[in-house]
Amino acid sequence: MAIKPKYIKQLGNVLLERYPDSFNTDFETNKESVTALTTVESKGVRNRIAGYVTQKKAQAAQAA
Repeated sequence: MAIKPKYIKQLGNVLLERYPDSFNTDFETNKESVTALTTVESKGVRNRIAGYVTQKKAQAAQAA
């Protein structure tokens, strides 16, 4: 697994703190949520943030 840049992790964590119910373990849904909740214009950055959020949600679901 590749190491994510600091800004991806920071923005992903802020989104999870502010809008925890907007995200789940589905990447496609999270992609749409990131688009709606941020002003990120780059598709690549949006997908990285959505992937990071998806990964964090999946880890939380496994731990619970």
